[in-house]
Amino acid sequence: MTTGAPSPTYPARPRRSRLRTFLPLGIAAWLVLEIWLLLMVADATSGLVVFLLLVAGLVLGSVVIKRAGRRAFQNLNEALQRGGTPAPSGGGNGLMMLGGLLLMLPGLISDAIGLVLLVPPVQKVLGRYAERTVEKKLRQAGSGSLGDAFQQARIHRPDGKVVQGEVIRDEPRDTPEGPRPPLTH
Repeated sequence: MTTGAPSPTYPARPRRSRLRTFLPLGIAAWLVLEIWLLLMVADATSGLVVFLLLVAGLVLGSVVIKRAGRRAFQNLNEALQRGGTPAPSGGGNGLMMLGGLLLMLPGLISDAIGLVLLVPPVQKVLGRYAERTVEKKLRQAGSGSLGDAFQQARIHRPDGKVVQGEVIRDEPRDTPEGPRPPLTH
């Protein structure tokens, strides 16, 4: 039965991006492939071999992540002691951490990709590619975008003031330092 009232119109739903459409499907296919491959290896050898492979990947991945994190922290400390910023490592530490994470995930395909990411020439190539891609995206970013905000943050302080100067301590070095007074505004 019609009442003569117009049917409600709903705003058009925005189209889903390709990434939002295909990413869940890709993850599901990857998981199915990982499980299938683990079952094939277990069938060909034994369940104990698969278990040992998964434990070895977990241990190796945790060692790699710990080593890469320690190296990144050491580089940061050295740069701060020099008074500069850390030099870009070409994505080496980040790719090592990603490789370690992939090794820690259960599965043989993720282990193979994680091992490939630990090879230094692969790290150099992928690091340069990622750096070029990020720079290109920042250059393409229009006014008012995230890339523009990063540029402005590097150039100006939020209040617009720039204070240039040098800190010089005027106290003799041979006197023992006692407790310092608290810093106040």
